[in-house]
Amino acid sequence: MTSENNHIEAATDAAAPDTVVFIHGLWMTPRSWEKWTERYEARGYKTIAPAWPGMEGEVEALNADPSPIAELDIDQIVDHYTRIIGELDKPPIIMGHSLGGTVLQVLLDRGLGAAGVGIAPGTVKGVPDLPLSTLRATLPALRNPFKRHSAVPLSAKEFHYAFANTLSREESDEIYDRYHVPCAVNVLREAAFASLHRDAPTKVDFANDDRAPLLFLTFEHDHIIPPEVGRHNAEKYSGSQALTEFQEYLGRPHFPGAPGYEEVADHAIEWAAEHAVARTSV
Repeated sequence: MTSENNHIEAATDAAAPDTVVFIHGLWMTPRSWEKWTERYEARGYKTIAPAWPGMEGEVEALNADPSPIAELDIDQIVDHYTRIIGELDKPPIIMGHSLGGTVLQVLLDRGLGAAGVGIAPGTVKGVPDLPLSTLRATLPALRNPFKRHSAVPLSAKEFHYAFANTLSREESDEIYDRYHVPCAVNVLREAAFASLHRDAPTKVDFANDDRAPLLFLTFEHDHIIPPEVGRHNAEKYSGSQALTEFQEYLGRPHFPGAPGYEEVADHAIEWAAEHAVARTSV
């Protein structure tokens, strides 16, 4: 079935989701989804890509003054998206990249969404994987344990390793200039060390049978969330009757808009539309 037919079929069902909510990750803003939103809107979907609370400014403004980023924590971010999704007429498809994929899992566990897709998704409590490449990519923000409430940027060189390592340095620098903002250190620490804390904000019920279907999409050359990390995360849900699937894409880095993103974006929306479940808006 073609992608267009998938959407036409879904649109004839009044209960089918017609809205996609995007959640960005660390060192990014909603601008990182611009190619995805344009592609989905061309198919007739409504798209919503809200910034994390306080990060509504443009990339350039946040780089000039990152103070709105510094005080963020995961509870604030999750509650922010909970309110936004709860105000919609019907449950949407939710897509989250990197730390946004962590938030996605918490939202689904709360009963939100008709389907969820994690794009190189971050982990939740109970998935303690911290590979060397992850530590190297995030070290600029984690190296000082006393700088919790701060916003730490990556250099262009560090960004190339973390987000765009399959691309040339010139291509990576263009992405860096357009999309990069400093990282909310407290958010990163909460996610990275969640398994060390009993009441971590990323705790979910892996055995929750009532959550929406969830797809993990990972990238072969991702230094921040290597495929094995995403696989381990997906396997944690094996005790749930709710649908969970995993797929790895070859030859791709962490950045969601890297060349060839179309294949990933099309599969994500087609899978979500096919497996979305009718739910009452929370």
